[in-house]
Amino acid sequence: MLITMTLYVIYLSMKYLGNARPSCTVLSPFSTSLSQTGGQLDHTGPVMLEKNLALPNLFPKKARRFTHGGLVALCLFIYFCVTRTSHEFEDKSYSTQLSNIGEQFPRKIWQIWKVNPLEFDERDIGVARSWISKNPGYRYEVLTDQNDLDYVEANFGPLGLNRPDIVDTYRSLTAPIIKADLLRYLVLYMEGGVYADIDVEALRPVERFIPSSHDESEIDMVIGVEIDEPHFRDHPILGPKSQSFCQWTFMCKPRQPVMMRLVENILHWLNQLSIKQGRPISELQLDFDDVITGTGPSAFTGAILSEMSRATGKDISWSTFHDIPESKVVGGFLVLTVEAFAAGQGHSDSGTHNSRTALVKHHYHASAWPDRHPRFYHPVFGEVERCNWNVDCVRKWDEEASAFAALPPEEQERQIATFQAIGEALKNIETP
Repeated sequence: MLITMTLYVIYLSMKYLGNARPSCTVLSPFSTSLSQTGGQLDHTGPVMLEKNLALPNLFPKKARRFTHGGLVALCLFIYFCVTRTSHEFEDKSYSTQLSNIGEQFPRKIWQIWKVNPLEFDERDIGVARSWISKNPGYRYEVLTDQNDLDYVEANFGPLGLNRPDIVDTYRSLTAPIIKADLLRYLVLYMEGGVYADIDVEALRPVERFIPSSHDESEIDMVIGVEIDEPHFRDHPILGPKSQSFCQWTFMCKPRQPVMMRLVENILHWLNQLSIKQGRPISELQLDFDDVITGTGPSAFTGAILSEMSRATGKDISWSTFHDIPESKVVGGFLVLTVEAFAAGQGHSDSGTHNSRTALVKHHYHASAWPDRHPRFYHPVFGEVERCNWNVDCVRKWDEEASAFAALPPEEQERQIATFQAIGEALKNIETP
């Protein structure tokens, strides 16, 4: 339409300023259709106008040529200006649409379990329903032991990102907790959304994950503090676990570099451990601390702190998040207080689940994996983790363990035998 109008204006300019014929027929697409048929208007015929024109010579011949050429140039100038403006508007509109992509977190909730939701135990069904009922506008999906490998192959195989190292490593894994950790990172890298362990209950809608004081478009990932006990950072057993973000629940936009760097860190760790132990990945021997530092919260935390440092150009350490009274954004990561995802722990000033800022409740009923990957267990004094980060309890455990280590081997064996005998006696008393 715009081209037609412009050409029509040019034609009229040529007609009225040039040597026009006494009469001409003009085809006008902008007029009501009419013809001269007995003085009647015919609205069905072609648009033909008969006009007899007698044009005065208003300008000298040379002037008319100049004027004619100038008007043609003017019309062409107007046409190109208008069309350019139109294209610029369209491009700007398209650019705006593109800029909106990724401003929101995907409305998806992901969980990982042995079986599909139709086969959940009653306890798991109740927890799963909490996510669905509080987030009716979200897609809910569970990856299982039956479809997890298909998902990895489809998204990271030749028809996906073509990462055979990821596919081969995942195919080789036999430890369920290692597979579960790796899978959650792979899924949220590809899909984004919310991840929650199968034993994590939703207390508040996902929309509460981002406080109103923050702009969702400026946030790439939402995480929460889990353990904030930095005074234990030099402890030989508790140290690596004393400062960590929670990875049983977090939210992420798709294709975040930190997720892929975390995955690649895990692949490197598994390969190095395979070399160290002299056995394939499928046969690796892993204790509790191996899991925590290799794929669990410590690995998760280390990758995030490194990404924060990379994004901000500053050295971001745990001190940035120690005892934070409210959420804060660092390098695109929204860090929530410990109460958000890890309330009710009895340490780290985690508060209770009755708080308005508590977003989820971790029931810990799916945490049987430590049975396959036991913690360090002192033959007399047991696990230091039983102190649950109590300073006095940990100090006593350390003192007793140090005193025991200083004893002669014969005395150590005697104390171990005595401790085991007492334990067997207590079992017999408890058994009806």
